[in-house]
Amino acid sequence: MNDEIILIDKPVDWTSFDVVAKLRGKLRAEYAAKGVKPTKKQLRVGHAGTLDPFATGLLIILYGESCKRAGDFLKLDKVYEATIHLGATSTTGDPEGEITERIDVTVPTVEEVQSALVKYTGIITQTPPQFSAIKIGGVRAYKLAREGKSVEIPSRDVTIHSIDMLGYEYPMLRIKTHVSSGTYIRTLAEGIGEALDVGAYCSALLRTKIGEYSIEDAQGIESQAS
Repeated sequence: MNDEIILIDKPVDWTSFDVVAKLRGKLRAEYAAKGVKPTKKQLRVGHAGTLDPFATGLLIILYGESCKRAGDFLKLDKVYEATIHLGATSTTGDPEGEITERIDVTVPTVEEVQSALVKYTGIITQTPPQFSAIKIGGVRAYKLAREGKSVEIPSRDVTIHSIDMLGYEYPMLRIKTHVSSGTYIRTLAEGIGEALDVGAYCSALLRTKIGEYSIEDAQGIESQAS
């Protein structure tokens, strides 16, 4: 398993670190079976792009020398399928936060939804969510948020190459989107909700591609017995 990459289909409720820890344990077991005590370098395992616990899908796991290539993978475009819950907001932008339902809203028409998707296609400016893995002063933003501390996170330009509507039956909107590195789908969902004047959060998220790597070639974590 050294010096290679493995594509994993991350299940819901697993953190990206959980997957890394699972596969590091498998690697340690393989060395133990050979009667070898591995070095820290030999047990080097990482990932190339975090997925939130509520999200599922493609996670690139790196071993050994491949960990040095993490930055290259992080720059790649990504494709997601997302379910957006309209008419409600979340403190985290996803189902793990405190949900507030909006009442007395006007249900958007299909045409209005399509117009909102067009509005958010192209180069847009995003401010990453407070509950994100971005470091502020060396500390992850989500750790500060959990402590009740509000921090200023710089906005940045990202590219939404395309957004396709997969289905719409209010309050649920399903989309497929091809985005540049650094794009937050939770923030995109919130923006679409604001454009429709009903509020929104991302209730489900599946990552299907990272660059040319596809979920179709990924392995389930349950197959990685340690």
